[in-house]
Amino acid sequence: MSYQTETRCRACGSDTLRKVIGFGNTPLADRLVHADNLDKPDYSVPLTVAFCEHCSLVQIRETVPPEILFHDDYPYFSSVSPSLLKHFQDSAAAIAARRGLGRESKVIEAASNDGYMLRKFIELGIPVLGVDPAPGPVRAAREAGVPTRHDFFTREMAGKLVAEGEAPADVFLANNVLAHVPDLNGFIQGIRTVLKPDGVAVIEAPWVVDLIDHVEFDTIYHQHLCYFSVTALDRVFRSNGLYLNDVEHTTVHGGSLRLFVEPVEAPGEGVKRMLAEERERGATTFGYYRAFADRVTVLRAELRELLEGLKRYGKRIAGYGAAAKACTLLSFTGIDREILDFVADRNEVKHGWYMGGNLLPVVPPQKILEEMPDYVLILAWNFADEIMRDLDEYRLGGGRFVIPLPEPRIVTDRAQRTAV
Repeated sequence: MSYQTETRCRACGSDTLRKVIGFGNTPLADRLVHADNLDKPDYSVPLTVAFCEHCSLVQIRETVPPEILFHDDYPYFSSVSPSLLKHFQDSAAAIAARRGLGRESKVIEAASNDGYMLRKFIELGIPVLGVDPAPGPVRAAREAGVPTRHDFFTREMAGKLVAEGEAPADVFLANNVLAHVPDLNGFIQGIRTVLKPDGVAVIEAPWVVDLIDHVEFDTIYHQHLCYFSVTALDRVFRSNGLYLNDVEHTTVHGGSLRLFVEPVEAPGEGVKRMLAEERERGATTFGYYRAFADRVTVLRAELRELLEGLKRYGKRIAGYGAAAKACTLLSFTGIDREILDFVADRNEVKHGWYMGGNLLPVVPPQKILEEMPDYVLILAWNFADEIMRDLDEYRLGGGRFVIPLPEPRIVTDRAQRTAV
């Protein structure tokens, strides 16, 4: 497997990177294994988290080429989750109203996936353009009537969009993609290139403080090259001629930031408040992240003890959510076919495939009702309420759920999940 180990910070170029935690050789997230390849060696790459003492950016050292990560069989489709779809459609409506967008406006989205968000702008009569590197989602977007370029958004591509008259844009969108780009500065410069002087980039990215607070170590995988604090984001935007002027904290994906970035500096109170909070909590220091690494080690032991105890009592356990985060969690904790019978997932594209590393089969959710395992380990814990609601028949039949984070626990219903 081809990959590169970085020795300098992805944002500021400093060589002051300090290791936080290593997860060992880990299969690539969202790279499922076809039945014809079960007897072939699986891809795995070291996964090492580091902290830059110069600009406070948390990042992984290993860079896997994007064409390997976002391959022809890339199985992630954003619109599969109703709650996620509603979140971004509501966001689209709010942005359109806030910016007064209309038929003369333009919205460009990088990593637009299957057009899940741009569809709302189209409904409102606003011209859009999506850009995405994964063939499957691009086909789905085009079939849904969303104009989409099959490509990576880069500084060079941004220049082409301007030359071809597809830009400038009133609004540039980037949801859960900023952490994915190997050339972070180039991507941000591309945003600057396609924005109008009074335009805005609306960017969503997981907040590293939530990751630390909730011990969300499984959201660390090879597609996620960076883990952002507001401090690190403010610095990298400034260094590329853009300014973080507003920020909102959302609960999506275990805790995310919605960033409003513009060519003109006008920071709001929300930005100032979150910068101060990060300083007070120590999120700009190495020790903050080393303490997280210690908590991850404890959590791994607790989760294995819980599941192995259930197995000793003869209990059957299935997983739910063949998500990218499941790859890291299963690999680092050593949970395999001796503990789980299978992994269920709503995404039909994943059915009949196998998880990387442990080769657990991915099956439709109906399999849980057919087999009625004693417990379901919710791997896609950020959608736990939605999953438990969908599996209400299973719960009424005596089934129980295991939530792995921020501490392993058994729950029987959504009310209990919320109370924990």
